Amino acid sequence: MASLHSVKRWQLSGTDYDATRSETLFSAWTPLSNKTSNRQLFQERTSLVLRWFDLWADGQRKRLLHSLLTRCSGSQLGYCRDLLMETLPVTRVDFTAVLPRFLSLYVMSFLSPRDLCAAARVSWHWRILAEQDCLWADRCVRRGWFLPYAPGEREFGAWKNHYIACVATLDWLAPREAAEQYGTLSRRSAGPTEEEEERRKERKIRQMIKDRLEEEKQISMRSRRAWGTSPKPGRAIGGGAQIGRPPSGLSSRSWSPSVDGEQLSQSLSKPSGALLSFTYRPAPPHATPRIHLPAPTLLLLLSNRVPAYELLLAGAKAGAAVVLYDHRGTLSALATQAERALCGQRARRLGLLAPGGTEEIHLLRDRSLSERTLLTPDHREFWEKLCGWVEPAEDGGGIDLFCPLAASASGVAVIRTLSALTGREVRAPAGLATGSFQSILSEWSDGSVGGGLWNQPASPALRFVHESVLQSWCRQARWMEDALEELRVLLEPRLQRLRLQARGRALGHFLWERIRLEDLCVSEDLSEALTEGLSALAREEDARLRTRPLEFLAAFLSRWSEEEEEGGDGRSLSRTPEPPRVSVSAVCSDGPRELALPSCLQAALDWRGAVVRELHRSEGVYLGMLAAVLKVYQEPLTAAVNSGRAILSLADVQVVLAPVAQILELSKAFQADLHARLQQWGGDQCVGDVFLKLCSKLRVYSSYLNNYTTALHAIDKCRETKPPFRAFLKRSDRTLATHMLSLQELLLCPVWRIQEYVTLLQALSLHTPPDHPDRTHLDSALDALLRFRGLVQELKRNSERERLMEETQQMIRGCPNLAEGNRRLVITQDAALLRSRDDRIPDSLRTYEQVSDVGLFLFNDALVLTRRNVRHTPFTPAHRSAHTFLASVALASLVVRAITHSRYVSHAFVLEGPRRSWVCATDREEERGHFLSVLRSAIDSALTGGQ
Repeated sequence: MASLHSVKRWQLSGTDYDATRSETLFSAWTPLSNKTSNRQLFQERTSLVLRWFDLWADGQRKRLLHSLLTRCSGSQLGYCRDLLMETLPVTRVDFTAVLPRFLSLYVMSFLSPRDLCAAARVSWHWRILAEQDCLWADRCVRRGWFLPYAPGEREFGAWKNHYIACVATLDWLAPREAAEQYGTLSRRSAGPTEEEEERRKERKIRQMIKDRLEEEKQISMRSRRAWGTSPKPGRAIGGGAQIGRPPSGLSSRSWSPSVDGEQLSQSLSKPSGALLSFTYRPAPPHATPRIHLPAPTLLLLLSNRVPAYELLLAGAKAGAAVVLYDHRGTLSALATQAERALCGQRARRLGLLAPGGTEEIHLLRDRSLSERTLLTPDHREFWEKLCGWVEPAEDGGGIDLFCPLAASASGVAVIRTLSALTGREVRAPAGLATGSFQSILSEWSDGSVGGGLWNQPASPALRFVHESVLQSWCRQARWMEDALEELRVLLEPRLQRLRLQARGRALGHFLWERIRLEDLCVSEDLSEALTEGLSALAREEDARLRTRPLEFLAAFLSRWSEEEEEGGDGRSLSRTPEPPRVSVSAVCSDGPRELALPSCLQAALDWRGAVVRELHRSEGVYLGMLAAVLKVYQEPLTAAVNSGRAILSLADVQVVLAPVAQILELSKAFQADLHARLQQWGGDQCVGDVFLKLCSKLRVYSSYLNNYTTALHAIDKCRETKPPFRAFLKRSDRTLATHMLSLQELLLCPVWRIQEYVTLLQALSLHTPPDHPDRTHLDSALDALLRFRGLVQELKRNSERERLMEETQQMIRGCPNLAEGNRRLVITQDAALLRSRDDRIPDSLRTYEQVSDVGLFLFNDALVLTRRNVRHTPFTPAHRSAHTFLASVALASLVVRAITHSRYVSHAFVLEGPRRSWVCATDREEERGHFLSVLRSAIDSALTGGQ
């Protein structure tokens, strides 16, 4: 090695190399310390290698690249990979050329017929895939369009051509055209005419012919070969039947000689409601397609404004299709959802479960189903289209409305009009049970025009939802909604406490209303025996007996009874203990036993008596809650004030609890009058004057409602500032004496009771004949209660409006005062603020970049834009949104226009104010359409109000 070094240094001695200056050691003339010389020499050698590389052949270049890549490290190979991905991106590869054929067909199965025709124009390979029979056969079969021949072995696109031919010749009538031709709207004749009889016979004959043809087509389709196999002509399949080209000379060209994708798009552009949306369910691979028409299903339309709708979704039966829809949507969107759920079938029954009362159903936020709105054009078109997918009345089809419409005259009018409009049987609860949605489990109308009652053991609602789930939901819907609302907002932190509250309410209801724990009395002998037995169990030294306390107590009581009998002192426990004695208050709460119905037949005949008995029973429960407020809260607080150790001042006690005492006295007198009338009940008995007496003193409820908000604020303020009152509420709230409710929840009972009065009075008025002596008084009382209920609803809306305004004011930083005049919040929407570099290009052709996230707060007179900052919480997927005031525009000077969807921008719209404009975009098209429709309505209202 030394000789080699000396030789190397001898060779370098004749050059200008200086080892002390350049510090180059065996570097092949590449300086290490001199960066300028190193860079220059590297560039010269790189250009030399590239010059050689250009002169080499393709094989030599590949060998050099392979040698270089095998010598690279991991980071260098990663750099090469990124460079290749940037130069030749893989995302531009045709998925049909990469995926297997069955996966490509599965992807295309989710396309609509119009999209399949458009995909067939992409390339020859896409056309082969888009015209496969497996994509079009199911679409034809679900609509009853069967191919009249067996396609040949090499015949291509037969089912697609048949589908296009059927769509091109589809004879479709709009609902109004059908009404003019057939008279299917609300016009009902006295009896069937000769023309209607002929039409009915003709329909029966057509149905028989259609059934025969379907049976023949099913037999022919079962014998058809599976897709993907290519048997030779004459090859036996299954039971030996040979498949070949049928003797008929029909082919696909004979059916649609000149119909292509454009003609199909034009055909589908017609307002054909049955073809707007449908779902495709592909058959399992390598399986012979079989025609199976399932039995008609049950369709339940469920609003997301229904309390605790999650429980109903979990308890839906297997044969029921549940459509959970957004209450902020439109009637056309709801009809589309129902059509998708049915998948081309016809439903046996149609159910509707939405918030409502005895006069109307709140179907959507701005669409209520009532006697006044049912005959409007949009409602008529919606119900005609919806009931076109329901079986006729003679086949058992009908509509079930889960609101007590049968309890009022206006509700019965809605049922009659809807039945006449759709030609279907319509049923609704009679409203003979009070509480949260408990009328669903009571008697239902029989669906006739007369509006009678249908008293059968099984409620129509049990067809859709399991009985145990429905009963639990009906009884606890209001409390479940409170728990779920808090759970949706706060989730994990308060989950444990809400679970205990819900369980405590259920347990308290059972112990207080069913078992009546406070009214149970135990005999003195039994108490003494149990006390001695428990003492003996505590002194027992045998561990085996202490671990089995029930057996020990049974043996002890047996010995005790024997000793008492032998002693002969008159006490005996051997005989059966006396049943628990119930106090008089327990009997009075449910009414005297002689008032009970003697038989089911009497209950079916005396509906006025059933309503009055339910009113008397529920009034007893209501009185118990009001009495609990005074007994548990007012009496201890007043006693503390009188003793000089006040928990609350006397003024605060009067503000919070004094109106409850007045309502309690009024309700006691009302229940006493009802009790007296029930003791002498008969067919001509009157209770309308009792209601009029109650309505004459509704000012007590008015003063209570006016003081209700002040009382809640006083409770919250005293609870925060006075620790003794906070400890008192902690001891008293949610006990058996308060029915497992808090003070705030008990103060809400009078508000709920007003609605129950209206429901029961409407049911009583409905079943009172016009010539009854009580009719006039009932109508007057009902009108008074309806007006008072409107006042309560107006107070509730004002309170909700003020709460939303306060929350919005606190949410937006730097925002001016929003609480001005009669301003209210209509809707909020999150969007992205866009900016374009060139304003001379049309909107749909511009390229946009997102500037920031914005929040749109729409009020009834102005639109507020805020800058929205999203902040994510570390280690959790949660995030928070902070809003900063950006601008505000009066609706009277605002212009809005949508931007056409293109490849450069989607879901965008322009807001033009007096001085500047904003281009915004939402995440989904549904959000943009909904927000723009509400915004245009608000602008029209602002302009109309300004004029």
